[in-house]
Amino acid sequence: MNRLSQINTQFQGESTSNFQYGKVGPKSDDDVVIVSVARTAMTKAKKGLQKNTAPEIMLKHVLVDVLKKANNFDAAKVEEICIGNVLQPGAGFGTSRMAQFMAGIPHTVPLFSVNRLCSSGLQATSTIASQIKSGQIECGIGGGVESMSLYDMNNMISPDTLADQVFEHDEAQKCLMGMGQTSDNVAEKFNISRQKQDQMAVESHAKASAAEKAGWKADEITVYKTMITDKEGNEKEILVNRDDGVRPQTTMESLGKLKGAFKKGGSTTAGNSSQVTDGAAVIFMAKRSFAIKNNLPIMGRMLSFASAGVPPEIMGIGPVAAIPKALKLTGMTVKDVDVWEVNEAFGSQATYSVETLKIPKEKLNRRGGAIALGHPLGMTGARMIVTLFSELKRTNEKFGVVSMCIGMGMGAAGVFERE
Repeated sequence: MNRLSQINTQFQGESTSNFQYGKVGPKSDDDVVIVSVARTAMTKAKKGLQKNTAPEIMLKHVLVDVLKKANNFDAAKVEEICIGNVLQPGAGFGTSRMAQFMAGIPHTVPLFSVNRLCSSGLQATSTIASQIKSGQIECGIGGGVESMSLYDMNNMISPDTLADQVFEHDEAQKCLMGMGQTSDNVAEKFNISRQKQDQMAVESHAKASAAEKAGWKADEITVYKTMITDKEGNEKEILVNRDDGVRPQTTMESLGKLKGAFKKGGSTTAGNSSQVTDGAAVIFMAKRSFAIKNNLPIMGRMLSFASAGVPPEIMGIGPVAAIPKALKLTGMTVKDVDVWEVNEAFGSQATYSVETLKIPKEKLNRRGGAIALGHPLGMTGARMIVTLFSELKRTNEKFGVVSMCIGMGMGAAGVFERE
């Protein structure tokens, strides 16, 4: 009866995945474990090291690396792949399948893609975890990819093709609101000052710069060679080996000179918003018993996942709704978490989320967040998992949370445990 109850838990709705049945228990053969992780560097869209690199190439390299890190696991034995993507047609299904083949993963391994905007990489990972927990598969790869250089964020929805009723419906039409405008809405509604937003940006760059100088990210980044075209049209081979958006010279004074980017007098600026960026990240997961049987490394386990809805015009508050749901599924509280990765889509919403949930500053985005590193939409959720486990290992800590807001009014969060 207990086993039947556990199975039923997996099918009670898509908004939550409770891999521990309401508490953090001892290790179990049924645990969903993280075997290996891989990510590319995150580089500036349209001017960074990956500006001419197609998403299928970025994804290929991390797929190869994640299996290499899993003791060169036989690619033919991977049972499922799920990749998150936002800007490509069809959530990048076609190019992700192509990447799979180029990575040496045979056609017998199925693949699908998902688009939950900014949480796509986390959603893909959680979906694979749910398939493992429910017994559909014993191992799989989740992750995400985005080229904001080659695909345009402004072309996601064409107002010309929408029904007239959308513009006549109060909440539906708010889904067309620009993300920058929603950031200003959060700042105004919850009194998040320009100073606080700029302060988060300064701290993000400072932490990212310090982490880089200390070499903390060495085990995060999958280094590879690609081609880049210069202004004169000349091609050359380069090494993609570092996140290139970090500005260590960022100060309150320099940010204070910037004007509102989305409306006159607005407090959201180019300096306290996330950067548009390119990159890919993947997470190889398995049932614990399968990992042990196949002599696979075990980095930790996924404890829970939750998503939650909020008003679209203040979509940035999503983490405030999602994080408590995810923690409740594990029986944990904010105080139990050692490391927090909360996406800095905008300084306004990240500040509001952190202050509302009372997340300690010393536990937050220790290697910098999206303001310094960038926010490749489909990649972000998976990238944050890579960073989380690297930081938990460095500090010999145990519990971590990944969370982000989601355009059109949602939030998502995942809870993880390092071993």
